[in-house]
Amino acid sequence: MSISTAEKAAGSVGNFLDERISGAKGVKFFARKIFPDHWSFLLGEVALYSFIILLLSGTFLTFFFIPSVDPVTYEGSYKLLEGQEVSQAFASTMHLTFDVRGGLLLRQIHHWAALIFTAALIVHMFRVFFTGAFRKPRELNWVIGVTMAMITMFEGFLGYSLPDDLLSGNGLRIASGIILAIPVVGSYVSFFLFGGQFPGEAFIPRIYTIHVLLLPGILLALITVHLFLVVLHKHTQYPGPGRNNGNVQGFPLFPIYTAKAGGFFFVVFGITTLMAAWFTINPIQNYGSYDPSPIGAGAQPDWYMGFMDGAVRLTPGFLELSGLGYTLSLNIAIPALILPGILTNIAILYPWIEAWATGDKREHHVLDRPRNVPTRTGLGAMAISFYILLWISGGNDIIATHLHLSINDITVFLRAAIFIIPPLVYLVAKRIALGLQRKDREKVLHGRETGRVFRDQDGRYFELHEPLDPFNRWELVAFESYAPSPAPTKADKAGVRKPLAVLGTLQHKLSTFYFQDRVEPVTPRELAAAHSHGEHDEISASGGSEPQGELSGQQ
Repeated sequence: MSISTAEKAAGSVGNFLDERISGAKGVKFFARKIFPDHWSFLLGEVALYSFIILLLSGTFLTFFFIPSVDPVTYEGSYKLLEGQEVSQAFASTMHLTFDVRGGLLLRQIHHWAALIFTAALIVHMFRVFFTGAFRKPRELNWVIGVTMAMITMFEGFLGYSLPDDLLSGNGLRIASGIILAIPVVGSYVSFFLFGGQFPGEAFIPRIYTIHVLLLPGILLALITVHLFLVVLHKHTQYPGPGRNNGNVQGFPLFPIYTAKAGGFFFVVFGITTLMAAWFTINPIQNYGSYDPSPIGAGAQPDWYMGFMDGAVRLTPGFLELSGLGYTLSLNIAIPALILPGILTNIAILYPWIEAWATGDKREHHVLDRPRNVPTRTGLGAMAISFYILLWISGGNDIIATHLHLSINDITVFLRAAIFIIPPLVYLVAKRIALGLQRKDREKVLHGRETGRVFRDQDGRYFELHEPLDPFNRWELVAFESYAPSPAPTKADKAGVRKPLAVLGTLQHKLSTFYFQDRVEPVTPRELAAAHSHGEHDEISASGGSEPQGELSGQQ
């Protein structure tokens, strides 16, 4: 078989590189790396590809954007603003939008890609949470993911603040108020960031540097470490026959996974481009250049910052305290600084909290089905409901005007709902998970209901149950059910109180909270007993008593 010129050239290049950097072994290792196949793993890829789109489109935008608030007279194509005094940042963004070929499309691709990146990252994190992919040895990757989520939100906020339009300026004014609410050092931090009193003239250049250089560099480094750890620890996989903590079932990186991943990148790029072409986002020409005196009615931040805005709106104003010539704005500091800090630290520490409850120090490479960890599933659902309520609270004025309701009544309702609904969601989600576990247990023991009813020769009626095949049965029984840890003894045999008895008691209570309500998986003995007794459970599509007649809609 003859070798084409292209193949010879590729072989020569490969041989050249291998002789100089010994890359053949590395290429062989990565080409044979196995990745499991499941649709939920695409969430991380969507985030990665959106980040690449952000880098590409952002590079284009930097060619035309001028990070300066120096006043200029607008003389561009948008006639409604012609002759008005605007900042150079706003004028350059308008020039990019209306006078640069493809500028508006690239601006909107960049903005939509930022929203998709944030959404995919957060949904990916919840997938990791619900399936237990954060367990040993992936705790550090979980911390990296939480850190990336926090940085991404601030990166997005800084990005849509750069055009210096009225909407983004209002957002920066709110950010300035939050910074000023920091006790003792708030005014110093605000003066440092804004170069004096808000708005100052230094904030756009500083935001530009942070947005273009600092935070993208940190994100790129975190993504690199994240991917390195994924390769190092090997990819997690969903439970199934033959899958365990010692293997990975899937496709090799090359050529199968590489082809699929490459094609999926262009799918994400194409969908992002279609969204940018069809759906307008951040039309700064409607807002005008930023002026500290006016504010737009119904101003809303991007969705990922809405929860913080909602928390501030729900916090009562009487928490602002004054005395001795000082003002302590707890009504701002608690919802905008303390609450996010507490939630972020809980998220970061959660892998160790759950590991402490289970007492399990083993490595885990097989994922959990959310129904098999009902307490974790309930906690995740509670967190989502808490976030959604805060996000809704961020639009209480929009809800009031569009639905003709009292904004005060909406605020009071949401203040109560934020304490009532999340615990209810936790209980409901946990009960649903336990119910699904019991349903799985019945299905394993008695087979799948077919909806067909038969009568035997003695006149008794039975429903036809079809036994599960071994592959489907494995998925329903192959999980670990932890039991609460035993109550610790508070004193040793000599009656001396143990110094760490309090920690043991806390660990016992936490373990009881997690695992008191549980459904044990079916054991082989239980399965054999269910299939050997003479009840209707043994009747199946392939065996059992000979039916005398099948019940249908008519007799």
